[in-house]
Amino acid sequence: MDHDDTTPPRSLELVRWIGWAQRKAGEDWIRERDLSHQQAFVLGHLARSPGAIQRELADLSRTSAASVSSLLQGLERRGLVERRSEDGDERRKRVYATDAGIDLIAGFDSAMEAADETILAPLDDDERAALQALLSKITAVLPPPSR
Repeated sequence: MDHDDTTPPRSLELVRWIGWAQRKAGEDWIRERDLSHQQAFVLGHLARSPGAIQRELADLSRTSAASVSSLLQGLERRGLVERRSEDGDERRKRVYATDAGIDLIAGFDSAMEAADETILAPLDDDERAALQALLSKITAVLPPPSR
């Protein structure tokens, strides 16, 4: 935060602080499972949408095909994903999270909900509703975030 001890933080600095706390909770959860952010993202996607092709994973994670290939090799070595050829065509493989991969990533959404609850704990129901209304009013005029 860029303010001295006598100047209260600006509203959007506080919003960034909340975002930082949320992001840190997610990063801590991922790190505890010995995953990188990219690996966790890809594993989560595969758990929800089995059978993706590498090009799709590269596009979703905004990385190169080579980077995704390396990332998948690391996940394969740990038994978290597997690549299967389609109709015997070795050039066209689909990627699937294994049961171990699905189990590893399964608690992420719950962990993030718990982090949100911790962040919002100081607010009562009326304050939460007011915060939701104010944030909804602000975001209604902003372009949606891109992934």
